[in-house]
Amino acid sequence: MDNSGKEKEAMALMAEAEKKLKSSQSFFGSLFGGSSKLEEACDMYVRAANMYKMAKNWCGKNNYYHIYLNKMCIFLHVTFSFTAAGNAFSQAAHLHLQMQSKHDAATNFIDAGNAFKKADPQEAINCLNRAIEIYTDMGRFTIAAKHHITIAEIYETELVDIDKAIAHYEQAADYYKGEESTSSANKCLLKVATYAAQLEQYPKAIEIYEQVGTHAMDSTLLKYSAKDHFFKAALCHFCVDMLNAKLAVQKYEEMFPAFSDSRECKLLKKLLDAYEEQNVDAYTDSVKEYDTISRLDQWLTTMLLRIKKTIQEDESDLR
Repeated sequence: MDNSGKEKEAMALMAEAEKKLKSSQSFFGSLFGGSSKLEEACDMYVRAANMYKMAKNWCGKNNYYHIYLNKMCIFLHVTFSFTAAGNAFSQAAHLHLQMQSKHDAATNFIDAGNAFKKADPQEAINCLNRAIEIYTDMGRFTIAAKHHITIAEIYETELVDIDKAIAHYEQAADYYKGEESTSSANKCLLKVATYAAQLEQYPKAIEIYEQVGTHAMDSTLLKYSAKDHFFKAALCHFCVDMLNAKLAVQKYEEMFPAFSDSRECKLLKKLLDAYEEQNVDAYTDSVKEYDTISRLDQWLTTMLLRIKKTIQEDESDLR
């Protein structure tokens, strides 16, 4: 479908919005309907932004002789369209702020952020942060938390800055806790724990896994997941020190008797025995046996390999 007309319409709306804006700023414009002209300009910027989004797939005629060029054209055009849409939404947001319409401004900043996500991740974060400032000022902490998660995901996938992703997950968790949304807070904290362990920040990861595990074991609905949290906490202990891991397993069994019968607890005990015996083969076999029933994900594989490496290092020290 040829959407080139949508882009032309968007450009015309942007030009008309700018005219309205200039007119509202003139002496006579401010006297006669200045605020209504600002509202009209806002509406035009939003309509233009939506037109740009609709125009994202337009790239002229498609034929077999220009497949490569057409792909490049589509990529560049999509980037341009979403950048233009983001800019238009951002313009509307700033005008809403000028008119003291905070909620509308925040909505437009979110729309701008969502558009920029597809073209300029850093600018998307800037817009989302502006929206968060407005929502927190209005006391809308649950909505602010949601958008902190969005920023964290951009840092995870687009900008690959895990430290900043962690910071935004932590901020989201704090806001959810303040609103007594414990379940949502714990989801954010578990993301923090996952990355903290990968970054070898084990005490931080352990604290979170134990906190979430304790909350889960007291809940009828979440009780089953407690064993997974205690399992991960014990593995983090194991990465630091075998004796700490042994004591942690004993503590978790006392706190949550159902943990003793879990496959996770049984695996931990086998791994601790293998470690004490410095038996790499027994360690590997125990992990393989567990993996045949409960497939190991990337995080568990990484932690288990780190522990295995310490056995091998201890073995070489003894030789």
